[in-house]
Amino acid sequence: TDGLTSLDRYKGRCYHIEPVPGEEDQYICYVAYPLDLFEEGSVTNMFTSIVGNVFGFKALRALRLEDLRIPTAYIKTFQGPPHGIQVERDKLNKYGRPLLGCTIKPKLGLSAKNYGRAVYECL
Repeated sequence: TDGLTSLDRYKGRCYHIEPVPGEEDQYICYVAYPLDLFEEGSVTNMFTSIVGNVFGFKALRALRLEDLRIPTAYIKTFQGPPHGIQVERDKLNKYGRPLLGCTIKPKLGLSAKNYGRAVYECL
């Protein structure tokens, strides 16, 4: 195979698994992905690749991302926003709360009521 389709080169690797203390059939898994999977300087690409694909995996009953460590080499590819947060807040007229940019997907298991609430609160 060529370099673009090589599974060994691009697959994520679970390098450590440990049971959750006091919980039956629950585990903490440590997974590493090669940097070649991610577009340089793209937070969107990185999170979509990690969270979007893994959380949609139907074989898992429940999943929670507890920690994300980004290598310094990848962080250095981010150039930062063209202007500061105040400009964004002024454009949106939103102050005193976090700004969230995402797509909330129904497949994450929220009820219709909680899905609606989450979407409304993001506005």
